[in-house]
Amino acid sequence: MTTFLRVRRYPVGMELVDSGADARVWAPARRRVVVVHGGNAERTTALAAQADGYFQGVIPGLRAGDRYGFRLDDDPKIYPDPASRAQPDGPHGLSAVVDPKPFAWTDADWRGVGRNGQVIYELHVGTFTEEGTYEAAARQLPALRDVGITVIEVMPVAEFAGTFGWGYDGVDLWAPTRNYGSPDDLRGFVDRAHALGLGVILDVVYNHLGPDGNYLKAFAPGYFSAGDGNEWGEALNFDGPKSGPVREFFIANAGYWIDEYHFDGLRIDAAQAIHDKSPEHVLAAIGRRVRAAANGRETLIVAEHESQDTRLVTPTADGGYALDGVWNDDFHHSARVALTGHNEAYYRDYLGRPQELISALRWGYLYQGQWYRWQKQPRGTPALDVPAAAFVLCLENHDQVANTMYGTRLPALTSPGRLRAMTALMLLAPGTPMLFQGQEFGSLRPFLYFADHGGELGAAVRKGRGDFLCQFPSLATAEAQAQIADPGARETFVRCKLDRSEARATALALHRDLLRLRRTDPAFAQQRADRMYGAVLGERALALRFRAGGGNAGGDRLLLVNLGTDLELSPIPEPLLAPPAGQTWLSRWSSEAIAYGGTGEPTLATDAGWILPGESALLLAPAAVAS
Repeated sequence: MTTFLRVRRYPVGMELVDSGADARVWAPARRRVVVVHGGNAERTTALAAQADGYFQGVIPGLRAGDRYGFRLDDDPKIYPDPASRAQPDGPHGLSAVVDPKPFAWTDADWRGVGRNGQVIYELHVGTFTEEGTYEAAARQLPALRDVGITVIEVMPVAEFAGTFGWGYDGVDLWAPTRNYGSPDDLRGFVDRAHALGLGVILDVVYNHLGPDGNYLKAFAPGYFSAGDGNEWGEALNFDGPKSGPVREFFIANAGYWIDEYHFDGLRIDAAQAIHDKSPEHVLAAIGRRVRAAANGRETLIVAEHESQDTRLVTPTADGGYALDGVWNDDFHHSARVALTGHNEAYYRDYLGRPQELISALRWGYLYQGQWYRWQKQPRGTPALDVPAAAFVLCLENHDQVANTMYGTRLPALTSPGRLRAMTALMLLAPGTPMLFQGQEFGSLRPFLYFADHGGELGAAVRKGRGDFLCQFPSLATAEAQAQIADPGARETFVRCKLDRSEARATALALHRDLLRLRRTDPAFAQQRADRMYGAVLGERALALRFRAGGGNAGGDRLLLVNLGTDLELSPIPEPLLAPPAGQTWLSRWSSEAIAYGGTGEPTLATDAGWILPGESALLLAPAAVAS
């Protein structure tokens, strides 16, 4: 057995050294591993067996850009590197050597992003611009900064089969997909964002791999769990026999994106499908590695967790995983029901009532262990003490927009006034708001499910998409199913590309002004749910009182939101509506401003009481009573 003394940056993959490139791969199911390389892949170099099923060796003369693959035992097939840093011809082709050192980073003074004070923007590189590249996306970043975005959340970029897709079926987790540009193009995107003061986090999928181009089993069946599965395929082996190298592979991958691409953190997809009974959950280990790789920069790690387990954001000292944030689907579901009036399928346990919205903003999850009819089991865990900033709030995201017949955006599903009012509620709330691409300018472009799979797999994907949407009774009819776009059609993908010529100045002004208020007004910037109090004013109306704290009642703010018809409040036996002593309420902002496409600033107070205009939001601030 040969011992290699050179310290590698990562446990697997191809890394350049003075004499060539050092290869290391985990293949415990194999007796012999050979690297095939050269101009026509005609040269071979055998790797030496190492402990725990690893193979390692130096390939003389191999340089950046050179292609290579692995031959396993007597199998004539040449396999790509499981930790390939680039797949120029896609996941079925040869891997390419990548040298990260020549890229000229300009972000040495960048300090990263933490949890507080952030506004997240989810984008899909392939549809964010007409070109669908990292370079084209970078050119749009100044506009996002100017509207008030602080963090870009990039949907998965790990290499996947085909020329278009969402990215959640990635198979080469260390290789940025060739569909959007080169590895250095991705580095350039992040570097440009940092130059503009924007953080960037990467959506990663650590719960399964895609069905096309996944060669991990050829090297080690132990990558996958024999006992656990999920709705997308085989679960990964994070706690079973031979799970050590599997954990190492994924934990190192998380740090790699932070180190070599300067991402500021991660968004972890479907964390409920990451099964692990180890003493230290792999999510906690990923969090540690991300922070270590940041080398002193602040990081932001957000997770999606359908089961709403707050261990994800609980400190490790208290038995948690110490991540920074979780998506709050409960807020989204309740808000969407309030906006559209529909609550079928997984929306059925939400009524969109004012108390739901108040509770979601004050306490996080609505379901914290109560019975959930849709799943016929309790949902969620206690979250009363979780900081508000840990909950990511949204009105649109890639899943929820796509889970409709036509991938329809909210401006086409509700009234303009109601949407403006709900937007104000979300953007001024203590939680961390997230916008989906184009939302800031009122995009009507659909976002549909698309995946470039052909043959039997493509047919299975089409059927699976139709079956999934059958949970909505309105989409289960033969007539409705016939309208569902083919995920494998390129036209489906092209239809989802943003069209900035449709941008509405009124929507941009609304988002820009609300985010400026959120950033500059201490009542909102503090993100303190414990200083926010709510009251139900009517069947579809609510009030939120934001207390400034420190005895400064003049810093209080009162947000009135009415999603229904005009509401007369007389009498007004609600203490949250009373102004501070010696002061009166004056309007500071209204969703009905002409600049936002409204009908103009409403008159709130009358001699008899208040009249709260329908489908509107009004922000009040205290002012001294005129003598």
